[in-house]
Amino acid sequence: MTADPGTPTATYRLQLQPAFPFAAAERAVPYLASLGVSHLHLSPVLEAVPGSTHGYDVVDHSAVRAELGGEEGLRALARTARAHGLGLIVDIVPNHMAAPAPERLNAPLWEVLREGPESPYARWFDIDWRAHGGKVLLPVLGGPLGEEWDRLRVEDGTLRYYDHAFPLRPGTEGLPLAELLDAQWYRLGWWRLARTELNYRRFFTISELIAVRVEDPEVFAATHATLLELVRDGVVDGLRIDHPDGLADPEGYLRRLDRAVRAAAGDGERGPGGEGEEGGDGEEGGGGEEGGGGRSSASGGGGRSTAPGVGGVRSTASEGGGARWIVVEKILARDEPLPAAWPVAGTTGYDALHHIDGLFLDPDGLEKLTALYRAFAAPPADLGGDWAATVRRAAHEVVTHELAAEVERLTRTATRICAADPRLRDHAPWALRTAIRELLVRLPVYRPYASVGGPPASDADAVMLRSAAADAREAFTVAQEAQVVRVVRDAALGGLGDGPDHRDFCARFAQTAAALRAKSVEDTAFYRYAPLLSAAEVGGDPGRPAVATEEFHAFAARRLRDWPATGTVLSTHDTKRSADARARLAALTECPGWWGRTVEELTRSVPAPAPDPHLAWTAWQTALALGHGGQGGHGDAERLVPAVLKAVREAGLRTTWTEQNAAYEAEVTAFLEAGPCAADPSVWAAIGAELDGPARANALGAALLHLTMPGVPDLYMGTERVYMALVDPDNRRPPELGGGEPADGPSADKLLLTRAALNLRREHPGWFGPGSTYAPLLASGPSAEHCVAFLRTDGTGGTDGTDGTGGTGGGAVTVVTRLSRRLAEAGGWGATRLPLPPGRWRDLLTGRTAERTAEGPAALDELLSRLPVALLVRI
Repeated sequence: MTADPGTPTATYRLQLQPAFPFAAAERAVPYLASLGVSHLHLSPVLEAVPGSTHGYDVVDHSAVRAELGGEEGLRALARTARAHGLGLIVDIVPNHMAAPAPERLNAPLWEVLREGPESPYARWFDIDWRAHGGKVLLPVLGGPLGEEWDRLRVEDGTLRYYDHAFPLRPGTEGLPLAELLDAQWYRLGWWRLARTELNYRRFFTISELIAVRVEDPEVFAATHATLLELVRDGVVDGLRIDHPDGLADPEGYLRRLDRAVRAAAGDGERGPGGEGEEGGDGEEGGGGEEGGGGRSSASGGGGRSTAPGVGGVRSTASEGGGARWIVVEKILARDEPLPAAWPVAGTTGYDALHHIDGLFLDPDGLEKLTALYRAFAAPPADLGGDWAATVRRAAHEVVTHELAAEVERLTRTATRICAADPRLRDHAPWALRTAIRELLVRLPVYRPYASVGGPPASDADAVMLRSAAADAREAFTVAQEAQVVRVVRDAALGGLGDGPDHRDFCARFAQTAAALRAKSVEDTAFYRYAPLLSAAEVGGDPGRPAVATEEFHAFAARRLRDWPATGTVLSTHDTKRSADARARLAALTECPGWWGRTVEELTRSVPAPAPDPHLAWTAWQTALALGHGGQGGHGDAERLVPAVLKAVREAGLRTTWTEQNAAYEAEVTAFLEAGPCAADPSVWAAIGAELDGPARANALGAALLHLTMPGVPDLYMGTERVYMALVDPDNRRPPELGGGEPADGPSADKLLLTRAALNLRREHPGWFGPGSTYAPLLASGPSAEHCVAFLRTDGTGGTDGTDGTGGTGGGAVTVVTRLSRRLAEAGGWGATRLPLPPGRWRDLLTGRTAERTAEGPAALDELLSRLPVALLVRI
């Protein structure tokens, strides 16, 4: 069985920016094609704020970004990619646009500021016109209005403030400044007012990104027309959807997008060069939209079935015309499923990242490392000492501080709902506000999925909200007052009524929940709870990060059964540390005592004292993750200091982004420059002697799992070689692609592995894509727990790769070493053996052969004598 032709075999992420435009990507195409990927994955390509290094601050949906080369540059890239056998996947941003300076850059927003709620563009933005007397609060002033008064001026019919330029309401141009300000549809305010007074929905807590109402069909059409044209012309083959949890109705949006993409792709035109290819028939693969249970053929998903045979899972690709591959940036909790009715191929892959990383953590060592961290840093339980307590406190802080404006809007809406129902009128605003906060902070996932008038919330979401509501009642002293929690719960589930306010509350509650989860967990608690920094990664669970081998196999089998074309990642533009950096940190769980002693000794030796032990612990691990190979010096300081300063501001323990403690940050900088950045090369050499081997095994093992497990692997730019990067902007530096081939060393090994696996996927898509099988291979012997292995085949024969007639078919076997230091301490593989499927096998990485003989399974000490991993194919 061959793979669905609409499903990529592998993608390669390029972070476009003015310093790396379409032309630079085009020059890299031959090299990227030689790696073996099938598609280039581009960051957002539509017009963004000038100079943006990421492109998520879109200002114009109708144009391809000029700073990247414009539409002709994108089409030229597509032609070159197509000539080398590559397609394009593009990142799209449906949730928000930039509120830029000057504001004229965002033409729809400019019109709303000039014309007010009667503007035809007013429907674009989620503005609460009932607040602030019908004005949009623009929190752009550097200080209170009175202090900034003299910096406001009117020029050429425009109100100006530094780089900002605001339109004037028609007929107000000649008014004195005080009257002119009062006459506008907007109110200029001090930037600090955004926390409590903002009356437009934004992206998380970023007031410079104003949310867009793509649930409105006209807004959807206007904001997606250019992208759909690129799909229709064959320039774009698939889409990555940024932050769907910010939308009012993610499923409704995805269904509309699915229909639009399939319609665009079904025109019969293919490719910038005009090659013909039939598109889809516009029908869903499993019962249509009304049925709600079918997976769209555009997604590359399809039917679900379990293959015969022990441990094997076979997935069946959907039949019919495939339009385009679509994945969503959905952050799933550890046991949270992706909504089955979403017409997508799956997620962008953070769930796979968590399961891969977790395999290389020693749970006993992590427990000891955590105890050492607590003894060294002595954090209070809710400020980094205990994960659950730290998350709860961070959530309370964010919901009452950074998201106060969002909670106030929910409170106003809930108050109107109660006022309209005589039975609910005695629920006071303060009680509603308390209930909203207490429910929000208790949600263990990004958001529930519920709507008014649509399908009911899933049983899981209903149970989750009921459980949260039961706990939230504890915030009330009077039992009768606690009844308000039930009202808020029912409103969040869409079960309290069907009026405009009911619909607004249901959607806004879920949107606020997503923002709260992101800000309190990923942007606060991850930086406060620091036993092992690599565990604090997007989609991860620092309180329970280790993953057992059997758990990994079960996860992989479920993905193949349910979402065979879903994405997988190890490094992205949003990961806080690259995969190789995390692999180095993971090795600490195999030597916690040594690391605890090392941190004590290193911290004592720094002439500039650490401002606090939590900072010292974080700083040394961050330096270790950056991969100091004895280089030290100013170059490392340029990367390390900004990353650690970002960490302490995000943690918010002694300084924050909005209330910066200059004296504390100066102490942090002094410690970093005198300590990690200036450490003697011999110090890093000694550390490397302890960690280089385990880190190499972890990095190669993670890379091979990523490239051969179920799903479509997405490689971040540069990660085919050793790639050490910290949180953005460090991980968004323009890449240096291609160049000379490393002769030996870690980069050579990783490049060899990457090319071998990617080319194997491209040559044999049926072994890895929809319709393939996945069968765990279990080692036996004294060190069996250190081996993770599985077989991938195309599913035409048995799950062991045999053809059903006694012969052997194709297939690939992945073999990975985990916890290599502990393995060495135990004496190595010894008599541990791996039961390969029938036939002779050749390792694509070393050229060695192995087979299951009459004497028994293959010996792992022979198979893995040169590299800690193997990729075997039948010969």
